[in-house]
Order: sequence, then structure tokens, then C-alpha cells
Amino acid sequence: MFEYRMHKVNEAELLREAAAQRLVRQARLARRGRRHTEHEAEGPVSHLRDLRDRFAHAA
Repeated sequence: MFEYRMHKVNEAELLREAAAQRLVRQARLARRGRRHTEHEAEGPVSHLRDLRDRFAHAA
């Protein structure tokens, strides 16, 4: 009976640890996703190549 109780205690501890690791992973992914959306809200940055194609050369 003692071994069974120890097994259940160990199982519960492993389940709590796995849940905590999942929570940390979700927080990291949410933070990473929030960073990307902040940068996307600013809009695309034009490069020098885009400027050369957009304007005609002076004579």
C-alpha cells in the first residue's frame, strides 16, 4: 500500500511540473508573438532599392 501511495505522490508531482512547464512555454510564445505584432503595426520599411525603382533618373 505504501508503494502505491508513493507512486501516486510521484505521479501528482510530475503532472504539476509538466503543467508548470507548459505554462512557461505558453508565456514565452505569447511574448514572442506580441513582439512580432508590435513590429508589424509600424508598417514595412522601404529600402534604397525600392527608391531607385520608384523614381526616374534625372537627365
